[in-house]
Formats: sequence, structure tokens, C-alpha cells
Amino acid sequence: MADLPDDVIEEAERLTRLAREVPTDEEAALYRDRRETLLADHAFTARVREGDATETLVLHPEEWVEDGTIRPERIDDTDRAIEVHLSGPADPDDWGIIEEHNRAVARRVREEHGDVHGANADAFADFMGNHYARRVGTATPRERAEFLTEYFVRNAWPSEEQKTVVELSLEHVERVAKEERS
Repeated sequence: MADLPDDVIEEAERLTRLAREVPTDEEAALYRDRRETLLADHAFTARVREGDATETLVLHPEEWVEDGTIRPERIDDTDRAIEVHLSGPADPDDWGIIEEHNRAVARRVREEHGDVHGANADAFADFMGNHYARRVGTATPRERAEFLTEYFVRNAWPSEEQKTVVELSLEHVERVAKEERS
């Protein structure tokens, strides 16, 4: 059987992240339904596995499932499953690419919104790159909260002005990161 195409994997990840961040269960269900339809076209399905410090999107062939449960005896080749980390550290080998992207987002925030927001964007880029090896636009609500309550106050040495506007700075980062993806 052919592998799942990269663009399908990326779209399944995007839809999963959107489902996790929308404010209502109805919206989340719509994104999950779109993901399932996309994967069904390739005879795959998805589930989110939660571990101690990570959450992972697992994409696997539908034939492995019976009555909503993966049946080990139906798994012919575990390499057919695809795992995408949704939280926790990503692949550190991609760090250089991630760092370049995060710095570009921070530079643009600085250019569009000034030095104070730029300094906060730089701190967030440091946090996401060094702690999770991921792009700033993929931060989960839990990771943003960790940044605000732990990293920012202890490691960024923010000015009072930075502290006052940090949440708005993160909104700028999120908007710029989305525009960079488009």
C-alpha cells in the first residue's frame, strides 16, 4: 500500500491543531470530521495519543481498527503508522530551520509593532525553539501559558512595559506566523 502523502499528513496535523484550539466542541468536531474525511480517502484514520509530557497525532490504516479499537493482530507493518508530535519537543535536527522561521516572525513583529513587542516575540521564539524545537505558530494554549507564567517572568528579564503588553505581543506573533504559512 502507498504511503500517506506528505500534504495529507500536514493537513491532518493542521486540522487536529485547529480542533484543539477552537472555543466550542461543535467547531472542534467540524475540524475532526474534515480530518477523518481527508484520511478516509487514503484508507487511514487518526487518534491522539496522550503521554506524560506529549500529545501525538497517530495516523494509521483503517484496516487495523475493529469496533473503534486497534487490533494488534491486524497490524502487518508498524512503519505504516505516522506519528506527529502535537506537544512536547519536536525533532531537534530541524532546529536550524525552526530557528530561522521563528526569528523571521519575531523580526516582522518588531518591524510592524515596535521594539517592545519585538523583544517579547524574541523571547517567545527562544522559548519555542529551545524548549520545544517547534515553530512559534504551533504553540498550544498550554505552551503559551507556560511561557507567560514560567519562562517569560524567569528568563526573559522583561521590562514593565513588556510585561504589560506580552499577551498582545503573542497575538501579533500568532497572526504573523499564520500569514507566513499562507
